[in-house]
Amino acid sequence: MLTIRLFRVGKKHQPSFKIVVTDKTNPTKSGRFVEEVGFYNSRTKEKNLKQDRIKYWLGVGVQPSSTIHNLLISEKIIEGKKIPLHKKSKKIKEDKSSSPSSSSKEGSEKEAAPATEAPVLDTTPKKE
Repeated sequence: MLTIRLFRVGKKHQPSFKIVVTDKTNPTKSGRFVEEVGFYNSRTKEKNLKQDRIKYWLGVGVQPSSTIHNLLISEKIIEGKKIPLHKKSKKIKEDKSSSPSSSSKEGSEKEAAPATEAPVLDTTPKKE
């Protein structure tokens, strides 16, 4: 399956990226690609995109990576919502769902969870 994604080039600690159409299984730092459709320098925020070629590949059915999708939306090449790149922690989601909502009835009682104590470990050295 073909995809539009970033292809890393540049020196150590100086990343810059080609935006290429490539097979999804090819490596991101080396490997073959079908066509180069742009360039992105993450340090200087310089972008160079071939809009007509990107639209052609999207019309053929090539899927952009989530980073490229967000870049294309910010450059107004395609329309839509941006994809969140970082997933939220499950712990944060659970805390939000367990907290009482402000729209709940004031007279409702809260169920108290039984307090579980952690076992105390004896750390004193043993004398022989």
